[in-house]
Amino acid sequence: MINKSFSEIKRNLKESFADLKSIKVAILGDTSTQFLNATIKGLGYDYNLNLDIWDADYDQIPLQVFDSSSDLYAFEPEFIILYKSSHKLLQKYNLYNAKENCLFSLNEIKEIKNIYSYITNNSKAKIIFYNYSEINDAVYGNFSNKVESSFLYQVRKINYLLMEFASTASSLFICDLSSIQNKIGKDNLFHTSSYINNSMVFSLDALPLIAKNTLDIIQALNGIFNKCIILDLDNTIWGGIIGDDGIEKIQIGNLGIGKAFSEFQLWVKKLKERGVIIAVCSKNTESVAIEQFNKHPDMNLKIEDISVFIANWENKADNIRHIQNVLNIGFDSMVFIDDNPFERNLVRENIPEICVPEMPKDPADYLEFLYTSNLFETTSYSNEDSERTAKYQIESKRVFDQKKYTNEDDFLKSLNMVSVVESLNSFNIPRVAQLSQRSNQFNLRTIRYSEEELIKISVSKNYLSFIFSLNDKFGEHGIICTVILNKKNNKTLFIDTWIMSCRVLKRGMENFVLNHLIDFSMKKKYEVIIGEYLQTSKNGLVKNHYSDLGFKKQDDYWVLFTKSHDKLNTYIKN
Repeated sequence: MINKSFSEIKRNLKESFADLKSIKVAILGDTSTQFLNATIKGLGYDYNLNLDIWDADYDQIPLQVFDSSSDLYAFEPEFIILYKSSHKLLQKYNLYNAKENCLFSLNEIKEIKNIYSYITNNSKAKIIFYNYSEINDAVYGNFSNKVESSFLYQVRKINYLLMEFASTASSLFICDLSSIQNKIGKDNLFHTSSYINNSMVFSLDALPLIAKNTLDIIQALNGIFNKCIILDLDNTIWGGIIGDDGIEKIQIGNLGIGKAFSEFQLWVKKLKERGVIIAVCSKNTESVAIEQFNKHPDMNLKIEDISVFIANWENKADNIRHIQNVLNIGFDSMVFIDDNPFERNLVRENIPEICVPEMPKDPADYLEFLYTSNLFETTSYSNEDSERTAKYQIESKRVFDQKKYTNEDDFLKSLNMVSVVESLNSFNIPRVAQLSQRSNQFNLRTIRYSEEELIKISVSKNYLSFIFSLNDKFGEHGIICTVILNKKNNKTLFIDTWIMSCRVLKRGMENFVLNHLIDFSMKKKYEVIIGEYLQTSKNGLVKNHYSDLGFKKQDDYWVLFTKSHDKLNTYIKN
């Protein structure tokens, strides 16, 4: 987690960014943005990002956006940050007459939609739009909430309409400036003298939090985000020590400090329903710890909400390594929550990649601290997310079952695996888009696709798509692999995308997929399949993917001739 002042972040600008991942970002604002630029660039260093930022002169949004030959499009940004300030909005509102004021929000949203449409027609950039902080001009006082023509009513309506629009616009993401103001207060977000003298709306104290939220979105859109929360139990999700105090004396429920733990559990449960994996790592006797989940009437978290449950007296770092082995996700996708400073430091020192928040001493402060920390940023959600816990519980059973076999082939045969293969369609596109945006380790070229882009691919004559799901005797994995092929000519196919969920590693899925691609290619008389591996800091897992499958290296590409390639061994059927 990052908690730095503007001055501390500014010192980062003196560091070397040369070895960090480079991302091109454009900033457009209707007020001065040079300090925002410096804060985002400087904080990027703590995110291991080298942000190449193009910052337009202020109040050039229409000039840059609506001219396809402008410097904005010549820069070819990957992300465009748009900031239209509430203060300029108020100036525009004041030019309306009383009869037109009720239409103000509709006209503003229409303008935002035009900006979005023009950018997406001329650029592949993702757009991060800062919503509007609230200004109550006190013309109506508190009665503003009942007068549709008041500015307060209109700015709140704009933010609502903006959320509605963003829910359908796949390349638009909202940085919630309004919530930041709610957290720190208007006086800390905005300084009147800076605005009047320098046209700078944001205070220096607010910039780090704004930059952090902006970078959280950028990271999530690059597939870097937390997927799992690992919980201690005693004095973390309930008050007291279950082994000493027993169920009757544990603090949980609606009275006193128990309320803090109950509300914390509800927050964790909402994360689970959103698709975050919940695991437990506790120094406890397992049967005693589980009894609390099964028998205490005030427990909001249930044992079925937990994907991996470990309660023993072993080293917590070693137990977390076991959890990671079951889940097959990176340590840098995990958050470990523990009330004990000793345990937090032990995990930090032994697993430096994992996020270990420095929790407040008072449990009453847990939730507000976690709200502000924004540890679980996401840029997508599908119905399948809510089923993720069950899938990982099934995976835990597989890992346990595997221990009974000394021979890997015997274990794979016993799974009775079946894969269904289909093309992109309206039902699977949301999940495939999510897999594209989330997959880092098994991702050969790390190309991210939005739903809109996948819809275009699905109807294009230049692409072929293969979507693989997998079932076995324990249950359904769902969609776990996507391959998108680009037709280079009537004999050659290029593997534009090959991504796979790490939940199915070491199951022989790679062999099954290639066998299917070869069968298809030979039926359609394609003679050559070309692959490419573009290395990132995350996908070293598949560095030898093509060589292991029998492709031959030619310059920067991997080539396979379909007629001369034998089928690979796999225990997966279709």
